[in-house]
Amino acid sequence: MALPSRKGSDKNKEPLKPVEPREPDSRIAPDPFTAVLPALAALGAIASIAAINWTAEERTPDRSKAKRKAGTAIRELETCCLGLSEIFRRFQRHPKLFAGEGAGGTSPLKFGVHGTRVGPDGSRLFHQIMNDVASMLVLASQNAFDVMCAVEDGEIDAPETLYFAFGECQERLNKLIQNRATLKLAVDDGAEIAERLTQLVRELKKHRSE
Repeated sequence: MALPSRKGSDKNKEPLKPVEPREPDSRIAPDPFTAVLPALAALGAIASIAAINWTAEERTPDRSKAKRKAGTAIRELETCCLGLSEIFRRFQRHPKLFAGEGAGGTSPLKFGVHGTRVGPDGSRLFHQIMNDVASMLVLASQNAFDVMCAVEDGEIDAPETLYFAFGECQERLNKLIQNRATLKLAVDDGAEIAERLTQLVRELKKHRSE
């Protein structure tokens, strides 16, 4: 005796697709732009050395003395450049978290469109890098200021072409903001600008007055 067939045979049904497990304790991370923007600002602080070419004034008797020697300021500024280069490389190594990978990858540089969900490791990474960026922004601005003071005081005597090169870095940073570049482009260009500024600061070191 033949057994009755079941209703709705499974023969033509597609197999169920496995559901990808979500990362445990997944949370939405802070906006990556909050890390990338101050990193770009730190590069801008170093690139601002360009302004010394047309704003420097001769030293007046009542001008306060620099707290550090020019050599020390340049060495520490070079360290900042290297630190920023590493920060942008870390951005690139974690594109999902910092470089706009995914649905928001083509969105313009703005707050509120690049957030992603992360687990505990991603959260720790984000805050570690944020801490490094914050420290680098303070150090870069202070060291760049001290180097600019050294130029005004005649302790560094570099050719105009070197200051123009710093200006070119400024323009690249300005275009990222003006053109509302994607987060990925901001990170990739930031990495290149950080490398270029490292070269320029090393060149500036050669023109310190003895």
